[in-house]
Amino acid sequence: MLWLKALHLIFMVTWFAGLFYLPRIYVYLTEATDEAVRATLRTMAQRLYRITLVGMVLTWVFGIALLVWNPGYLSMGWLHVKLLLVVALSGYLGWLKVHLRRFTAGTNTGTSRFWRIANEVPAVVLLLVVPLAVLRPF
Repeated sequence: MLWLKALHLIFMVTWFAGLFYLPRIYVYLTEATDEAVRATLRTMAQRLYRITLVGMVLTWVFGIALLVWNPGYLSMGWLHVKLLLVVALSGYLGWLKVHLRRFTAGTNTGTSRFWRIANEVPAVVLLLVVPLAVLRPF
């Protein structure tokens, strides 16, 4: 069980690293005027997205494995809230992918301010998920 927890946390950190940095790349993409810089940033964003996706999928895999190992958690309210937030965060990554396609197609309409605000979403979710998982308040 401890190995499952460790792997779950390792891939969660990988997932969040990408979630913290991908919108930041979008800020730079929005502000960049040189096409060579924009091309480099798009490549960076595409590669980071793939790594982030792997982190998300493996976080889910090891999280589900933990639930199979201890199905009693499924009756706890804190886990329901945590899972709701994790589903929302998974959707957020999908939303970032939609915008990556828009950047690639040259149809992005978000401002750098918009992406700076969007960059805070994972931090807010992290501030909610970690106390739920550690403190198990209800």
